[in-house]
Amino acid sequence: MFEDDPHAEGAAVVAAAGEALQALCQELNLDEGSAAEALDDFTAIRGNYSLEGEVIHWLACSLYVACRKSIIPTVGKGIMEGNCVSLTRILRSAKLSLIQFFSKMKKWMDMSNLPQEFRERVERLERNFEVSTVIFKKFEPIFLDIFQNPYEEQPKFPRSRKQRRIPCSVKDLFNFCWTLFVYTKGNFRMIGDDLVNSYHLLLCCLDLIFANAIICPNRRDLLNPTFKGLPSDFHTADFKASEEPPCIIAVLCELHDGLLVEAKGIKEHYFKPYISKLFDRKVLKGECLLDLSSFTDNSKAVNKEYEEYVLTVGDFDERIFLGADAEEEIGTPRKFTGETPLGKLTAQANVDCSLQQHFEKKTSFAPSTPLTGRRYLREKEAVITPVASATQSVSRLQSIVAGLKNAPSEQLINIFESCIRNPMENIMKIVKGIGETFCQHYTQSTDEQPGSHIDFAINRLKLAEILYYKILETVMVQETRRLHGMDMSVLLEQDIFHRSLMACCLEIVLFAYSSPRTFPWIIEVLNLRPFYFYKVIEVVIRSEEGLSRDMVKHLNSIEEQILESLAWSHDSALWEALQASANKVPTCEEGA
Repeated sequence: MFEDDPHAEGAAVVAAAGEALQALCQELNLDEGSAAEALDDFTAIRGNYSLEGEVIHWLACSLYVACRKSIIPTVGKGIMEGNCVSLTRILRSAKLSLIQFFSKMKKWMDMSNLPQEFRERVERLERNFEVSTVIFKKFEPIFLDIFQNPYEEQPKFPRSRKQRRIPCSVKDLFNFCWTLFVYTKGNFRMIGDDLVNSYHLLLCCLDLIFANAIICPNRRDLLNPTFKGLPSDFHTADFKASEEPPCIIAVLCELHDGLLVEAKGIKEHYFKPYISKLFDRKVLKGECLLDLSSFTDNSKAVNKEYEEYVLTVGDFDERIFLGADAEEEIGTPRKFTGETPLGKLTAQANVDCSLQQHFEKKTSFAPSTPLTGRRYLREKEAVITPVASATQSVSRLQSIVAGLKNAPSEQLINIFESCIRNPMENIMKIVKGIGETFCQHYTQSTDEQPGSHIDFAINRLKLAEILYYKILETVMVQETRRLHGMDMSVLLEQDIFHRSLMACCLEIVLFAYSSPRTFPWIIEVLNLRPFYFYKVIEVVIRSEEGLSRDMVKHLNSIEEQILESLAWSHDSALWEALQASANKVPTCEEGA
C-alpha cells in the first residue's frame, strides 16, 4: 500500500485555494496585488497550522487583512484605506457570517502575529457590532410603539402610469430611520461604540421622523393612533400641527429607558446641527422629509452617503440588520424555535436568538461574577436589556449625586478646617490636575479608539468629582468617629490616596456609561500604580451604599485583575511595600 504524498495534497489545497480566491476577487472586483498577498499569507499560515473549516472562510480573513493594508489615492481627499471593498461585501461573497468572522479573525491574527494596532481595529469593529446589535433590538419595539405595524399595511400601487411615485410605506420608513441613524452615528466616531450615547441618538432619529409625520398632513396615517406621545387633540377633526415641530424625547425616555438630560444634550448639540448640515449639503431636502415629492430622493441620498462612508471608513454595513438574509449574515448559532410574534420583523426575531452564544462569551455589557467581594453584592436585580441596564446604571449614579456639587460640602470644609494644616487647597489642586489630564486623554484620538467630545468629558468628570467629595466626606466622618476626633491631617495629606480615590470614581462613571475605555485605561492615563488603586476599592464599596450590584461586581473584578497580574509587575508599588517591611510579608489587613 502506498500512502498519498502529503506535498502533493498540500499543493492541491493551495491550488484550489488560489482558484477560490481568484473567483472571490473577481466577484469583488479586487486588484491582483491584494489577491496575491492574501494567497501568500494563506499559504504561509497553512504551512504552519492546521486550518479547520472551509478554506474560503480563512481566505476571507486573509483577504480582509490584505485589503486593509492597501492604500488607494483619491481625487481631492488624499489617500484612502481598504480597496473600496467593505467587510460586509467580503463576508457576503465568502458566505461567512459576522460572528464566524470575529471568531476566525481572532485565530488568524494570532497565527499571523498581526500588530497590536490591527488587533485593536478588529476589537473596535466587534464592539461597534455589539452596540449596533443591542440598539437594533431596542429599535423595532420603539418603532412599533410610535408608528403603524409594517406587516399589517397593504401594498400601495400607482393609480396610473403618470403617477410614478407612491407614498412611502411603513417598512420604507423603518429602513430610512435606521439608515439615517447608522449614517449619523458613523459621523460621530465618539458615539459609535458608546451604548448610552448611541441609544439616545436613535431616540433623536425617531423623534425627527415622528415630527415629520405630524407636520406632513397626508402622512399621519403612518402613526400608531395609540402612541402616548401624540398631541392631545390629534384625533379631533380640526387637528392642525403647530408651527414648532413636536418633540417626543421626554415621552420616549419615559417609556423606553432613556435619560432625558442625556438625550436632550445629544439632540441639541449633535443631532440637530448635523441634520441642518445635511440640509445645507442637499443630502436631505423638502419641507417634510416624508412628503411624496421628497422621500424617495431623501432615502436614496442617505443610502448613497452611507455606502460611501462604509467603503471609506466604516467596514461594517449596519444595514445588514434590515435584510431578509440577516440571520445568515449575522450568524445564528442555533435555530430560532417558537413562533414569531405578530408584527415581529424577521431580522429582529433572528437577532433576538442568534447572538446569544456570542454575547455569552463577551463581557462588554455584563460583568462576570468575581470570586471575591460577594459580601458586598446587593440582592440580584431582575433580568433587563443591556440598554436598560446601561441607562439604569447612569440613573443610579445620578441619583447618588443628586443635589450635590462638585466641590467640598460645608461639613467637609469644617473637617478640613479642624486639621492642624488645612489640606483643602492641595486637595482641590489634585482634583483639578486629574480633571485636566482626564479631559485631555478622553478627547484625544488614539489608535485604540476615537477621541470623545469635550462636553462628554466634562459631564463625566463632574459626576466623578461629586462622587469623590461625597465618598471622601463619608470616609472622614467615619474615621473621625472611630478615632474619637483625632487630627486627620496625616490621612488627608496623602496625595496618593486622593489620586486613587478620584481615579476609582472616574472608573465608576465610565462603567456606568458602558464606556469602551475600560480598566486599566484610567490608571494608565493618570499614571497611577494598580496597587494603590486596589487599596481604595473596598473603601469605596463600604462608603457608598448607593452603588448598584453591577458596579460592585465591576469593582470586585478589577480587584481580581490587580491581584492576579497587575500588582506583580516589575514596577509595582507592592515591591516597595515589601522592602519597607524588611521583606516581611504583610498580613491581609496591612495589604488592604
